[in-house]
Amino acid sequence: MGRPDLTTQIGALKLSTPFIAASGCFGYGVEYSDLVDLSTLGGISVKGLFLEPREGHPPARIIETPSGMLNAIGLENIGLDAFLSEKLPLLKMYKTRIIVNFFGETIQQYEEMALALSKEERIDALEMNVSCPNVEEGGLQFSSDPEILRQVVDAVRKVSDKFLIVKLSPNVTDITTLAKAAEDVGADALSVCNTFVGMKVNLETGKPYLANRTGGLSGPAIKPLAIRMVYETARAVKIPIIGIGGISNSDDAIEFLMAGAKALQIGTANYVDPKVTVKVVDGIRDWCRQNQISKLADLKTLE
Repeated sequence: MGRPDLTTQIGALKLSTPFIAASGCFGYGVEYSDLVDLSTLGGISVKGLFLEPREGHPPARIIETPSGMLNAIGLENIGLDAFLSEKLPLLKMYKTRIIVNFFGETIQQYEEMALALSKEERIDALEMNVSCPNVEEGGLQFSSDPEILRQVVDAVRKVSDKFLIVKLSPNVTDITTLAKAAEDVGADALSVCNTFVGMKVNLETGKPYLANRTGGLSGPAIKPLAIRMVYETARAVKIPIIGIGGISNSDDAIEFLMAGAKALQIGTANYVDPKVTVKVVDGIRDWCRQNQISKLADLKTLE
């Protein structure tokens, strides 16, 4: 048997492999270029961008938990202009797909970001982080109300013809309701899912470890929850799902693919092993050979 074909098609977006470096865990991509051949990745979802630079939350911002970690970075980033002038030119040297994760606090800010990013031909896709407070609605997250989500995705869709991914929050009663809302107004794919809200208390100080008190839980601890959400969402919508949540080896990746994900993002595991994505790609190829699968696209999913 020859080399298994890992080419992945998610809607109109073609990836050389199904593996994307997740936003927030791989910087802007270029920081890993000395450790990983970025061209071997299917794509890179860059650290979430805002119109202006943000310092994020004060420390402590990260704390390890059993089989995972909590983070409350506060969406620290260099801002749109600095990304376009400093980071994007370096990313253009690699063949990987460039996916720009972005966010806003109002619908207008989402529109402004999408419009500016859509002018860059080399940006292959936009990934909307909707797990952000909508200041116009008193801090209600865009991801928590189907109607508000529908409004913001619709607004972005009207100003951008880029491949549009909506990254959903798991901190909702029914993720499929939000998934359908995003699909209805033109999302091309969904990332499922973002981090789960959690907390850890320092017994010595009697206070939360994180300065923000709560943070986003990621890592292997959330994998079963994320797989369940991918499975449910993949059956509720027709657009492709990008699975995220606790992937650290090829077995994890195959579970997500069998549950219905068409592509995958690897995040927290990069902190343990910066080369993990490349190793998972090799592991998937070995698994395909052992199971006589010549094309990963032929992998059967759960009924």
